[in-house]
Amino acid sequence: MRNLARLPKNLLVMEALGGLLILGALLFANHWLSVPAGVDSKTLATALLLAGIALMLPAAWLMIWRTAQSMAPQLFGHTDKKTDTRRRP
Repeated sequence: MRNLARLPKNLLVMEALGGLLILGALLFANHWLSVPAGVDSKTLATALLLAGIALMLPAAWLMIWRTAQSMAPQLFGHTDKKTDTRRRP
């Protein structure tokens, strides 16, 4: 069985970048980092939060999809063709 948590490298990079954007949103919302002139900190924090979540969604979707496929393969057309190995008398 394939490892469900193994993700492609581009999704891992997107996941890490999304985490960094969410961390940046937290820092800007609490005024721990200074905001460039002319930009509202709440607006910037909201935009970073939404962008971070959007970058993290594909990895979460892929893990949910793989989990659903492994839990109910008949729903996705993947039938397990195991032969009956019991001995008959």
